[in-house]
Amino acid sequence: MITIIIKISLLLALLVASHSLYALEATFNLNLNTVAVTASAIIVLVLCYMLTVIYKLKRSRYQLMLSEQRLKSTVEGSGDTLWDWNIKTGKVLRINDKYLMDSILSTEFPPHKSLIHPSDITQVEYLLKKHFAQQTPFFEATYRIKDHFGGWLWVLDRGKIIEKDTNLSPLRMTGTVRDISQLKLTEERLNLFAKCVESLTDALAIYDKNFKLVDINPSFLTLFGGVREQYLKKDFNLPGYDKSYINTIKKTVYQRDSLQQEVKLRNSAHVLLPIEISIDEIRNDQNQITNYVVVYSDLTERKKAESQLHNLSNRDRTTNLPNRNLFFTDLQKLGQLNSHHALLVFDLDNFKKINDSLGHQLGDSLLAKLAMRLNKLTRENDVFYRLGGDEFALVMSDTNDIYTITRTAKQFLAAIATPFKMAGHELAITSSVGIVLFPEDGNTPELLLKNADTAMYHAKKKGNSYLFFNDTMNREAVKRLQIENLMRFGLKENHFAVYYQPKMNIHTGKLVGMEALVRFITPKKGIISPGVFIPIAEETGQIIEIGEVVLNKACRDVKEWLDAGLFNGRVAVNLSAKQFSLPDLTTRIDVILQKNALPSYFLELEITEGTVMDDPKDAIAIMCSLSARGIHLAMDDFGTGYSSLAYLKQFPLNTLKVDKAFIDDMKNERGRNMVDSIVTIAHNLDLHVVAEGVEQASQIEILKQLNCETVQGYYYSKPLSKDEFTEFLKLQHSKSVPSLISQIKKVAVTN
Repeated sequence: MITIIIKISLLLALLVASHSLYALEATFNLNLNTVAVTASAIIVLVLCYMLTVIYKLKRSRYQLMLSEQRLKSTVEGSGDTLWDWNIKTGKVLRINDKYLMDSILSTEFPPHKSLIHPSDITQVEYLLKKHFAQQTPFFEATYRIKDHFGGWLWVLDRGKIIEKDTNLSPLRMTGTVRDISQLKLTEERLNLFAKCVESLTDALAIYDKNFKLVDINPSFLTLFGGVREQYLKKDFNLPGYDKSYINTIKKTVYQRDSLQQEVKLRNSAHVLLPIEISIDEIRNDQNQITNYVVVYSDLTERKKAESQLHNLSNRDRTTNLPNRNLFFTDLQKLGQLNSHHALLVFDLDNFKKINDSLGHQLGDSLLAKLAMRLNKLTRENDVFYRLGGDEFALVMSDTNDIYTITRTAKQFLAAIATPFKMAGHELAITSSVGIVLFPEDGNTPELLLKNADTAMYHAKKKGNSYLFFNDTMNREAVKRLQIENLMRFGLKENHFAVYYQPKMNIHTGKLVGMEALVRFITPKKGIISPGVFIPIAEETGQIIEIGEVVLNKACRDVKEWLDAGLFNGRVAVNLSAKQFSLPDLTTRIDVILQKNALPSYFLELEITEGTVMDDPKDAIAIMCSLSARGIHLAMDDFGTGYSSLAYLKQFPLNTLKVDKAFIDDMKNERGRNMVDSIVTIAHNLDLHVVAEGVEQASQIEILKQLNCETVQGYYYSKPLSKDEFTEFLKLQHSKSVPSLISQIKKVAVTN
């Protein structure tokens, strides 16, 4: 380009010089040589001028190039995209095109409309048209644009029309596009926080670093009333609290960075409310305090909920008395005072019978009435608690006076024993009371309650009485716990064995059956008496598992003797009260019989008189179910309870067992008459009679006279182990009856 300009310039210079030469020659009639020199000088001057023009042109172009480079670098450094839109042709030129739109013709309006988010197109078109209509000095729009990964970026697009035609129609427009995605995220985050602050139900106030109010949220005005302007630029304060308290709060915040404090403030209705204020400091990037945020939380509903929760967790619903949870809390506090106090634990006797016979609803009503009656008897500083079920406790503070404590115990027992008239019934209940003293009988709530329970347990044996705790009771309780643990271990390790005591025909002396008796044989402590462990097993419920062990082993042994041809009678197995009350009792028995392949004919179940008389109607139904399976039923310990003859004739019994106490009492006429009456009743009901506990020949003679068919006891044999009883059965088959007794006694002495 420059070379062409130089050539043209030289040609023009020569033409000008030639023309000037001829003009000079004609005008001034000059010498041609002189003119030639002059012409040469002119050409040189023209050339110099042209070279100067060319140099300036090249320098301008270089500066333009530098300027373009600086502009491009500036645009690239800013991260913006520079665009130049030829509106007439539709071509868009882009510099630093990070959105990969390319500088091509765009027939869309706005350009590259397809890349703009569909939700934003309408707004972009509107703003662009407003600028085209000269309603705005600049076009400015924020919208989302698709990036090369298919995602969306927020951009700020700014531009202006820089060229128009003669009709003032836009011809050219330039501008920039800036990525504001991060700013948009920050803006959205700030908007979210602002909305959160505004929607907070708690009142919030923002103070500057000098504790002057900067702003508040709507909940602040809802709580305290007024308008925003009346609070702005005011110092932090708490109406009703003096300046020294406010200064203390500020000082605490300075030291700890935050503070939580419960105060009492009046709301917009001038009602005094419990308010929790939380103050936190705000720091900038230089770790300088810029603001303080104070949150005012109305605790009214929380206090109500806490009160209700406290009542729910510390009050018994049925009686509205303080419950077990509050009992331990209060007792712990009393213990910390190191003052004397007494604890009385009450347990209602046989309350379960009322629940079972009249229903739990009436039982609960009875407990509520009882609680009201007893609560009136307490002293001013005493507290009556319901510990659960039918167990209550009275804590008598600031006293260890035995007279005062026993008088109170007697008053409570008398009040409990006074009958209640409810739903057409007159209900009479009794109670047992265990009493402990602090600190003599324990220094913790747990130990005091444990010892009181021990005392109450012993009082229950006497019935409707009270007992103070002592060391003897504690030793018995420890022993009881040891037995309980031994039984649990014994069940796992098969330490329960079955012994058999023969039942003999009183006239022939032959074996007709036997009773299976449980024996607890421990490795270290040896044999533990049934009189010791069975009552504990009854209380703990372990008797159910022990009873099933006995029944299973008895059925297994009898099956072996049957198969060996050694035995053809029935084995009697005791059924405990807890077993008898099981809803699946018959199923359990069926499973054991089937497991050992023993026909039900060879099984007799002994049920105590007290067990069936707890609920005679249910007892009849259960007994009928057992009898229908071919199982024989015997009533054990007959005459020691309170049987009704009307019920006795309804029970599907096969055998009546006369208790050992009556057999021992046959030494006198009255005792003999009692046994005679029992045997007569049994025979009249078509029942077989078994006398147990027979130890003397004189007793055998009396029982023969009274027509008792079967006897069992030490006169014939003590209870024998399985191996011993096997030998006994073999003797039955190999020896005659006269020599049989001596052989039995020989076996018994040997073992």
